[in-house]
This record gives sequence, C-alpha cells and structure tokens, in this order.
Amino acid sequence: MILDDESQILGIDEAGRGSVIGPLVIGGVLMKKKKIRFLNRIGVKDSKQLNMKKRTIISRKIKKIAQFKTIIIPAHTIDEKRNNDINLNEIETEGMEEIIKIMKPNACYIDCIDVRENRFHDKIQKINPNMTVVTEHKADETYEIVSAASIIAKVERDKQLEIIRQEYGSVGSGYPSDKNTINYLKTIKNNQFPPIIRKTWKTIENITKSTE
Repeated sequence: MILDDESQILGIDEAGRGSVIGPLVIGGVLMKKKKIRFLNRIGVKDSKQLNMKKRTIISRKIKKIAQFKTIIIPAHTIDEKRNNDINLNEIETEGMEEIIKIMKPNACYIDCIDVRENRFHDKIQKINPNMTVVTEHKADETYEIVSAASIIAKVERDKQLEIIRQEYGSVGSGYPSDKNTINYLKTIKNNQFPPIIRKTWKTIENITKSTE
C-alpha cells in the first residue's frame, strides 16, 4: 500500500511483559503520517531512555496530538490464559489485534515480540491484508510512532503499579531482577499469592520451592 501524508499510522508497544507482579500493558498511538514529525519535537524516544517524570510529561503531550489506546491485561488473566495453554506471545498478540481493529490504521509499526520477525509479521498481516505492516525488534528505538506507544504503555503500567503499591505496600518494580520485588514475594505466607502476582511465572515456582 502506498502511504501518503494523510495515511493513518499506528505504533504499538508493550510494558510489563516480563514482570512477575502487575499487568501487561499494550499501548497504541495513531497519527496521520504528516504529523509524526511532531513527536520528535516534543521529545519522544524509547520509554526506557526516559525517567518516570519525563515519560509522564511527554505522554500528556502525545495524548494532545494523537489518538491513543491502552489494553491492560491483569496478572490473574495472564495466569488463566497460560493455564489454558495460551502462551504470552499469543496473549499479547490478542491485545494488539484489538487495538488494530479499533483504530483501523493504514499502516502498523510494532516492536516485534517473536524471535522470528517474519512469522509475527504474517500473523499481524492476517488481521488486515490491505494494511502495511512493519514488525521489527527494537522498533521502539527506530520508529518514533512506536516510541510514542512505548511511552503510553509504560506510563499506564507505572500508574497501575502505583495502585498496587497503595493496596499491597512496597512491591518494587515488579520484575524478577528487582531484589525488592523478590523480598516482597518471600514475605507471602503459605503461598497465598494475591491476584496481582503471575503465579505461572518460574519466579514463583522457585520461591515456592525455596520456602518448602
């Protein structure tokens, strides 16, 4: 498909994929091709290169100049699907498909979640054969529209984690590499893990074994 300045371009990225605590958040940002240049002007870059305050400020600016959508997949939903033999890539792809169907872009750029870019590309292309699809690893570093989506997803994930902290206390970042997160998980007695925790994660299996 030939894209002109009026073409609607969608970027998609996620936050919280590897986390053991909290939701997986998928973000989508939609703009006309001719307006994407404004993303650079407001400081858009891969969310990992921005601190929380900067991400929050830029996310507000993105929302003023673009359409956006977030899909929040709670930990307990991820566990339910994984227990029904739906893997994380499939769970995430379902969320991306929902965003694409809602926003109806002419072109879609996605930070690839599959080790094989072509396989993932073909899966997304089936959603709309007339849509231009670009699926690349580290697309959030290459394409500003995907960087914008990464910011939207990350800010929403941060918001959801703050809600969790208000109810459950200090849980760290939620990632297995975070000592504060592991320490929190170890304080849970009799393996009574609350619904904010992804119980199908290897991290939980290891902690359960170590406390037996």
